Amino acid sequence: VFIQSQCHTDRQWTNVGALKPEMKDSMVWIRARVHNTRKQGNKLCFLTLRQDVATVQAVTFGQDIAGFSGTLPDESVVDVFGKVACPEAPIVSCTVQNVELSVEKIFCVGRSQALPLRLADASRSEAELEKDPALPTVGQDVRLDNRIIDLRTVANQAIFRLQSGVCMLFREFLLQNDFQEIHTPKLIGGASEGGADVFRVDYFEGNAYLAQSPQLYKQMALMTDMPRVFEVGPIFRSEKSFTHRHMTEFTGLDIEMTFKDHYHEVLDVLDGLFNHIFKGLTERFAREIEAVKTQYPFEDLKWKHPCLRLKFSKAIALLRKEGPAILEQRIKEAASDYDRKILEKHLASVKEHQENEDISTEDEKLLGIIIHKTHGEDLYIIDKFPKEVRPFYTMPDPTDEKWTNAYDVFLRGEEITSGAQRIHDPQMLTEKAKAWGVPPASIQSYIDAFKYGSYPHAGAGIGMERVVMLFLNLNNIRKTSMFPRDPKRLTP
Repeated sequence: VFIQSQCHTDRQWTNVGALKPEMKDSMVWIRARVHNTRKQGNKLCFLTLRQDVATVQAVTFGQDIAGFSGTLPDESVVDVFGKVACPEAPIVSCTVQNVELSVEKIFCVGRSQALPLRLADASRSEAELEKDPALPTVGQDVRLDNRIIDLRTVANQAIFRLQSGVCMLFREFLLQNDFQEIHTPKLIGGASEGGADVFRVDYFEGNAYLAQSPQLYKQMALMTDMPRVFEVGPIFRSEKSFTHRHMTEFTGLDIEMTFKDHYHEVLDVLDGLFNHIFKGLTERFAREIEAVKTQYPFEDLKWKHPCLRLKFSKAIALLRKEGPAILEQRIKEAASDYDRKILEKHLASVKEHQENEDISTEDEKLLGIIIHKTHGEDLYIIDKFPKEVRPFYTMPDPTDEKWTNAYDVFLRGEEITSGAQRIHDPQMLTEKAKAWGVPPASIQSYIDAFKYGSYPHAGAGIGMERVVMLFLNLNNIRKTSMFPRDPKRLTP
């Protein structure tokens, strides 16, 4: 059947996930993909029909209909009309286990061509692969090269429903707390964060840059008397990084707000925001979480509200106190000399870590293990970062200028949020920009925004894909980006 919008039908459609035993003997129309077919003899064919994260078994009986069904290529789109039946034993291979369809009519709406990869291979769980390493696997590059097929796996369908849930819950909490959504330009006249990690593009007779964050504009919005703002939008970073957690384009969840007395008022909002997101995912997306666990098993996130907060210096002290014992144990268990040398190098750096020295990715992960062990929490905030590791617009600590009013939020030992109180004095801001190598002329409109009466304010930028990755404890951020971008990937 080729649908070209020729007519309307009076068909009432049912979703696969909505099929229930109470619907027994009801006649339903379903449009779904053929996940697989199993023909038995000339007159019987079993089909597994898939629709997003739900699957159901359908049965065709009769020489013609079974013959037609058995020739349908996997991933073809079909319209099925059939009777709801309740099998004697649960169909454990499907998510809808207590219902099956007895098919009376079946039409092929979109016939699939030969697939570049088998969905069964792409859907194989880590447990299956551990049990039998000889089973076919699909590598990351093959998945990403054929992302349209890869995204059809049940686990991936669930991951991106959860991603949608993170954005929904982010907006929901902030709108409930008097924030308003804004939309800022992504083509800008100067580097928004300073430094070299910026994409330059031709802009008529001159140059423009892709925004590294909406930082400057969300601050400017506050000076227009919008006291609390947020944005969901793309972030661009020209970093030649190939780690498991970096991309050149990702989605930023940004907030900025004025405060009355202390920037910790913003930390209270962030704490409440993450509690709302994680509670909402756990309660409203249980089916999707279980679907991800089927392929990528993980331990549920542990968090408290309010979450643990500690100063940077205290975090370093905790790292130095508890870290060596963990690393020494890992050295004993190291599988190779190469691994042992890496661990020994990390151990030496932890023992000598200075109070105001920045923490590395490996330090972050180790600290996450320590805090999980000592406090039973996977979500925590580190406050008062050293000035050398924060952007030019960060407010210095009022009592000791080697520290700043800056903070990061961590999840399972990895940073998901960075933020700070911002400088709202134009003279101080100009001096800091110069010191960081940012020409004041390139951000003059930003500096001018604070000349005409300015509010004390603070905010944060959240990496959306990182939040999803770490909530689900996945091993690579590319699993939570629909079409990821990194230094070697611009397609599909």
